[in-house]
Amino acid sequence: MKKFTSALLAGAVLSVAMAGSAWADGKTIGVSWSNFQEERWKTDEAAMKGAIEAAGDTYISTDAQSSAAKQLSDVESLMAQGVDALIVLAQDTQAIIPAVQAAADEGIPVIAYDRLIEDSRAFYLTFDNVEVGRMQARAVLAAAPKGNYVMIKGSPTDPNADFLRGGQQEVLQSAIDAGDITIVGEAYTDGWLPANAQRNMEQILTANDNKVDAVVASNDGTAGGVVAALTAQGMEGIPVSGQDGDHAALNRVAKGTQTVSVWKDARDLGKAAGEIATAMAGGSMMGDVEGSAEWTSPSGTTMTAKFLAPVPITAENLDLVVDAGWISKDDLCQGVEGGPSPCN
Repeated sequence: MKKFTSALLAGAVLSVAMAGSAWADGKTIGVSWSNFQEERWKTDEAAMKGAIEAAGDTYISTDAQSSAAKQLSDVESLMAQGVDALIVLAQDTQAIIPAVQAAADEGIPVIAYDRLIEDSRAFYLTFDNVEVGRMQARAVLAAAPKGNYVMIKGSPTDPNADFLRGGQQEVLQSAIDAGDITIVGEAYTDGWLPANAQRNMEQILTANDNKVDAVVASNDGTAGGVVAALTAQGMEGIPVSGQDGDHAALNRVAKGTQTVSVWKDARDLGKAAGEIATAMAGGSMMGDVEGSAEWTSPSGTTMTAKFLAPVPITAENLDLVVDAGWISKDDLCQGVEGGPSPCN
């Protein structure tokens, strides 16, 4: 931490030295991405960058490549470049706390983007992830009201994994109590990596002699790993959930190998983050953000947060994502024979 602080002080000197540069004409917004493995982050980035540049500010970013240690170094680097606000998609929401402290010491506002950082000095911007979990479970339960269920969770270092799991349990609990469904396997997915989800699913299938009737997977990446494991056993088509509206996942919904992808329009989230960052860089307070409210985290931390509303996409409403320009009809319907509207 001493090394981190020393480097930040050096960065502060550098930022002063840069006064009068081209950046002085506008603010600089630094974005620390945990990784770019998920298709959706590029969509988030385009909307975020567009909003920042529309305000006359400059966008700079780093990719932590799924390393919590690298993300700390990345934030240090962004601060050394004189950023006026930080947007952080945390790789590890506990490990990132020293960076929030360092930013606060320098008077730099921080936005916890899509993943909770339990620190009252960070503005929390995300979709309602508990509701996402409810939506996933509702869709799978409607498709498989009885049978053996598997729960493929997100990364153990991401609080969203437990928010989602809590929402899923709310919906499934009555069916569990009635004996209609039984959870026969459950696993976190390190790093949200599809390969890890596939390996977990393969192990659960083996342990249960393939006697699995439905899978509640927590995002589209993990759903892709689950579907790969199911397909290898000739079991593709059993209900599987996801989220993010990844193009590959929406194509699976059209094909019938994934039941639902809860769509969180990343364009809306990215745009909101860019607008909030530029406002806070200019001196606006967290409570000034339109639609923000006081929120208490699971550990009891009082924060300022804004939650956007998700939309579950199933075979019945695939037209929504095409009409919104989220995905082209050709990409949605690639390899689909007949299938739901708009593919038929």
